[in-house]
Amino acid sequence: MPLSHGRAMAARLTICPARVPAEAPPVFRMPRLHHFALDPFSRRMRLALAEYGATVELVDEEPWAPGPAIFALNPAGMLPIFVANDGTAVCGVEAITEYLEETLGRSGPLIPGDARARAEVRRLIGWFDTKFYAEVSEPVLTEKVIRRFMPRDAGGGSPDTARVRKSAERLKDHLAYLGSIADRRNWLAGDRLSLADLAAAAHLSAMDYLGEVPWPDFPSAKHWFQRLKSRPAFRPLLADTVRGVPAPAAYADLDF
Repeated sequence: MPLSHGRAMAARLTICPARVPAEAPPVFRMPRLHHFALDPFSRRMRLALAEYGATVELVDEEPWAPGPAIFALNPAGMLPIFVANDGTAVCGVEAITEYLEETLGRSGPLIPGDARARAEVRRLIGWFDTKFYAEVSEPVLTEKVIRRFMPRDAGGGSPDTARVRKSAERLKDHLAYLGSIADRRNWLAGDRLSLADLAAAAHLSAMDYLGEVPWPDFPSAKHWFQRLKSRPAFRPLLADTVRGVPAPAAYADLDF
């Protein structure tokens, strides 16, 4: 929802009319991203912004308890939310993805190539944002993180360990699929790094923070992830901390 800028009001004197001033120019500030550290969709936006070379202010939010300021920016109350330097708020991972690609990706696109290549990037993004999220990210994050902070009358409490175990089994299928792609291509969608890699890395890095990824059993996926993890854009994610949920020591290790 765009933030509005007030218009200057025309003032009139009793003897002669005053000149009507021009509309006040917008106040520009550093762009900001409202995010949660372990939200995979927020993580993808952080990685993309860094790969585009954009500097942003990160605003930490609690997705289980969105406040009025979040609803003022996004009526759905969901993260991430990107606020451009002119105050324009762009909400939702799909909308932000396209907005950043159109405004920042002209010299170095993250959805590169011809129509067929771009379709493959979007297909893989959809795989991780829909299938992987439903089968792995959402159950694990809900049970191991979100329930910890929610009140009991709102669904908080002890994790459903059966749900976590089921997600762990499904994760193996995803790692095998990812590894099979990585064996055939330089990057997931082709020869160039793309948002497909960032989407996959965003989801897997959140699971990695929680110690859920059996990397030794999937060497091809591990090698691909090591390449992502070594990029400068990834370094801020390795410094993430979540209160009461410490990461394993290997999470920040580039040679894990």
